[in-house]
Amino acid sequence: MATVRLVPTVRRRRLGGELRRLRNQAGVSIDAATDAMEWDPSKLSRIENAKAHLPVKDVAPLLSHYGVEDPTVIAALEGLAQDANKTGWWTTYGSVVADGYKDYIGLEEDAESTHIYAQGIIPGLLQTGAYAREIIAGTGPHLTPEDVSALAEVRKKRQAILTDGSRPNGPLKLWAIIHEAVLSYRSAARPMLMREQLRHLLDMSDLPNMTIQVMPRDAPAHPGMAGPFHVVRFPAPWPTVINLENLRGGYFVEGTDDVKAFESAFELIVAAALPVDDSRETIKKIMEGTPS
Repeated sequence: MATVRLVPTVRRRRLGGELRRLRNQAGVSIDAATDAMEWDPSKLSRIENAKAHLPVKDVAPLLSHYGVEDPTVIAALEGLAQDANKTGWWTTYGSVVADGYKDYIGLEEDAESTHIYAQGIIPGLLQTGAYAREIIAGTGPHLTPEDVSALAEVRKKRQAILTDGSRPNGPLKLWAIIHEAVLSYRSAARPMLMREQLRHLLDMSDLPNMTIQVMPRDAPAHPGMAGPFHVVRFPAPWPTVINLENLRGGYFVEGTDDVKAFESAFELIVAAALPVDDSRETIKKIMEGTPS
């Protein structure tokens, strides 16, 4: 059976990549580090390439060879090593959840905050079940009704991170900027669908970890016009990741300069959007004009 990329692999990739960066930064060769740890010659290479597990007890000794003494960095890597082999709840959905989507959910689970510019649809973390099913079916014509139901269920389960106080950093902080045209979607099959969805947005905007803005139709030109994206931020020392979406799924941008470009773009999008209170009034006005 072919191996699929699950959350353990996502976390192992992050762990391996950071270990490689710290080793290179310290000017230590892979052979020297392996000898110092008295490991099999290929072990460290496999760890850095996310093909082997690093026991938590070996994290601090390995980092000491790289001159890393910052307790925050050591604790973060130990935490990632501890969680590297945990299986995410979404793996039970098998191939219905694409590999790239599994990777994104894994990153989202570990994130501290997510900033989203939504140009065509309500962000998944803010969708009602009925809206999710309609959008999933409409954007995935190849999906069976069973696939649509499963993916809508996955989307609903993802939303738990918005209210889960047991997470290490508390509920996920979400800043979503949604284009006004998205709010005016009309469902021929379910006339009340958008009224329920807009009511949900208003309810979610009451949460202390939630910021929702509306991009008005008459907004000036802004970077979001080039397409939607997510800025996914993590606790230190983990770097920010950008997720870009398209019809075939999504892909990640992780280079420092690229990440800074998207973070700067998001600030310009924030400035072009309506203020939070005005956004709420706009949502309410559109909701009141929908069928009830």
